[in-house]
Amino acid sequence: MANFDDKQGRDTRLVAAGRREEWTGAVVNPPVWRGSTHLYRDTAALRQGTKTNEDGRFFYGRRGSPTQWALCDALTKLEPDAYGTVLYPSGVAALSGSLMAVLKPGDVLLVTDNAYEPTRLMATGLFRKLGIEARFFDPLDVDGFRDQFCERTKAVMLESPGSLTMEVCDVPALAAIAREMGATSLIDNTYATSLGFPALKHGCDISIMSLTKHVGGHSDLMMGSASAANRHYRLLRQTAQTLGHVVSPDDAALALRGLRTMGLRLDRTTQTAREVASWLAARPEVAHVLCPLLEGCAGHELWSRDFTGGCGLFSFVLKGAGEESRARLIDALQLFGIGYSWGGFESLALPFDPAPIRTATPWPPGNWQAEDRHGVRLAIGLEDAQDLIRDLEQGFAAMEQT
Repeated sequence: MANFDDKQGRDTRLVAAGRREEWTGAVVNPPVWRGSTHLYRDTAALRQGTKTNEDGRFFYGRRGSPTQWALCDALTKLEPDAYGTVLYPSGVAALSGSLMAVLKPGDVLLVTDNAYEPTRLMATGLFRKLGIEARFFDPLDVDGFRDQFCERTKAVMLESPGSLTMEVCDVPALAAIAREMGATSLIDNTYATSLGFPALKHGCDISIMSLTKHVGGHSDLMMGSASAANRHYRLLRQTAQTLGHVVSPDDAALALRGLRTMGLRLDRTTQTAREVASWLAARPEVAHVLCPLLEGCAGHELWSRDFTGGCGLFSFVLKGAGEESRARLIDALQLFGIGYSWGGFESLALPFDPAPIRTATPWPPGNWQAEDRHGVRLAIGLEDAQDLIRDLEQGFAAMEQT
């Protein structure tokens, strides 16, 4: 079995992390340990089991077994400064579970205005019922960020880039202000993962990922994770166990399988996204390309400063086209599926109109033409770049048909 060394290169760490000999035995991958009941040799051992609560110790199925522990161990080792990782049955469960770990009734939660829509719905729905007040802020206004805090502000929810409109915020600056003001900073770090953006190193307290995306990588898995240093990890673990959050060992095995090739897939989709985004930037039908990977696009400077990798997710906005024209474009695509999520091996296209859910920032932005508002989000997969470009080209042709 390969030995893990956190000084090794990215891809070597992806191969080695989480493969402890006591969990793998003589095989390469940790076997799938299915089990709800864990048996004790005697009543003394049963009593002792209640005194420990950590990965690597059998207790009951909700606390996992070697398959889940191996995945947690791997994700922790890939997130610099993390003490531990908690698994959740979906990315949304990871978001809700993490926020519930650090908030209580009467607290104020600051949420970036470009947040994933389920995050917004959670903040304005579930948390409102729990007596937690959500306030949305402009993620690009670092100078005004401190003014958003009050004595009840206990947590800040960040996302960079935004999963639809792709704004890149100054995470280190925002996280530093949050810490100064006594608030926990959480980030949805699904876009770049810890490989491209080590969130705890950049000042965040809790790094959340939807493992459904890049880690799974094959559009057949639902799972989420949250990694943190010791104090916040303990809160995450306790809350997750109280809520009964648990993942299937079969799904954990799929996530481990996907994890081993995640770096290669991220590299490929990032490169293809650059090619497709560059092509789109020259199209007369396109008003704006929202791709921080691309030099000249909004957010590129911050992305270049803070990120060491990207992924295949980006958006573009049509020039003066209406909703029907956009629908013709998307419906004509052959290689791009129409569906939610991203990070799989196949490319996807999705229409988006964020205006109804924005509260702190306008859509379209004030310096755009008002008619340039209909967006398309692309999740680039593993197809050849030129094939995807040809597919988009015939989609634009269909868009012009009446």
